[in-house]
Amino acid sequence: PKLAWALAHPEAFPVDVNRAPRESLLRVPGLGTRSVMRLLTARRHRRLRRDDLTRLGAPTNKLLAFVTTADHRPADDATVRWLQRAERGAVAAQGELF
Repeated sequence: PKLAWALAHPEAFPVDVNRAPRESLLRVPGLGTRSVMRLLTARRHRRLRRDDLTRLGAPTNKLLAFVTTADHRPADDATVRWLQRAERGAVAAQGELF
């Protein structure tokens, strides 16, 4: 549901994890309440970087398309387009081996 909402509202993204309020961070696909609380606590002490998101245990494959950090900006819309295709089921999935 979060990914579908995020893809339907591209004007709300990317979100800066160092400045965004709690409500905006909770809208980001891949961030749950526990991860958001960890982010809010960590950013009191320093600016968060891409590696910090990985250390917090956030699924960066989804997350990085929707956030900016001190050293990361979403490259282009290629990742978002891939996520849209995946949401519609257009991305090929690996078949069973047996």
